[in-house]
Amino acid sequence: MLYRENGQFKTTYTKDSQVFPITQDRVGISLLLAIAVIGVPLLADEYAFRAILIPFLILSLAALGLNILVGYCGQVSLGTGAFMAVGAYAAYNFMVRLDGMPLLVAILLGGVCAMVVGVLFGIPSLRIKGLYLAVATLAAQFFVDWAFLRISWFTNNSPSGSVSVSGLNLFGIAIDQPHEKYLLCLGILIVFAWMAKNLVRSHIGREWMAIRDMDVAASVIGIRPVYAKLTAFAVSGFFVGVAGALWGFVHLGSWEPAAFSIDRSFQLLFMIIIGGLGSIMGSFFGAAFIVILPIFLNQFLPALGAVVGVTISTAAIAHTELMIFGALIVFFLIVEPHGLARLWSTAKEKMRLWPFPH
Repeated sequence: MLYRENGQFKTTYTKDSQVFPITQDRVGISLLLAIAVIGVPLLADEYAFRAILIPFLILSLAALGLNILVGYCGQVSLGTGAFMAVGAYAAYNFMVRLDGMPLLVAILLGGVCAMVVGVLFGIPSLRIKGLYLAVATLAAQFFVDWAFLRISWFTNNSPSGSVSVSGLNLFGIAIDQPHEKYLLCLGILIVFAWMAKNLVRSHIGREWMAIRDMDVAASVIGIRPVYAKLTAFAVSGFFVGVAGALWGFVHLGSWEPAAFSIDRSFQLLFMIIIGGLGSIMGSFFGAAFIVILPIFLNQFLPALGAVVGVTISTAAIAHTELMIFGALIVFFLIVEPHGLARLWSTAKEKMRLWPFPH
């Protein structure tokens, strides 16, 4: 009964085209943001910030970028980890080679560099698609791994091959505490999520979805596949590059190319499959699931083993995690291809009709 739009009349086109046209949605999102901005920093401890909240925010941003490319434009990519690495290393080089470079500007420039690399490796999408395109983007992963391992200029001639950053500050304000890093990531994620939501509702978003559904028909009605596909790679690369810079600067602090290996690419792909392809909300659901599940298993399985008198090793927990991921991917691909986001949409529809039968 509470989730109804009865009586909420739209008298202008602007009101009718709002991101959240239903009042209950606007109130719910406002409360959620208030809790995230005010409540979480006051209540969460350091472990929650470092192990759950900050990784969730950064991976949500990366999943948003990948979902634009795969979910909305239908271009399969297995090089997301490479684009994250480009964003991280580019931001690092801007910081160490340009005196006085602001942190936020370096992060955004890292995203721009990842955008350029994404467009370069997206050019094969103009001629190939499906599995062949996935293999072509996979080449980006191996090329970037090789470049950052072998070309010492990218690591500022570090003998160990790893780089580190410290003393982060934003507009003269030091960002050292976990809650400060959390608020930085949260602010960037809110802005980028708002951008993504408006992009997919705009004409370019409709072009992406037309290319995804049937590229031949889209070209017949006047949509330029070259423009649509390359803009999807560009926007996706920018989002993922910014996420990579945040992952290196804010979450890790010190990293090497292994931090952005092919495992990261598959992890992000699992996020959008489980969360929901072609859904902004699905990116958040998938990131939350991927971040929370390993922590839950690390706590639950040893406790379960203690109850039944069996010792469960760390390796067994890791294998169980992989088996659960695989089973869930198969489940969602067969039963609900649109993932957790579709289940959430179905629940909202039921709330709108309750208590009447449907």
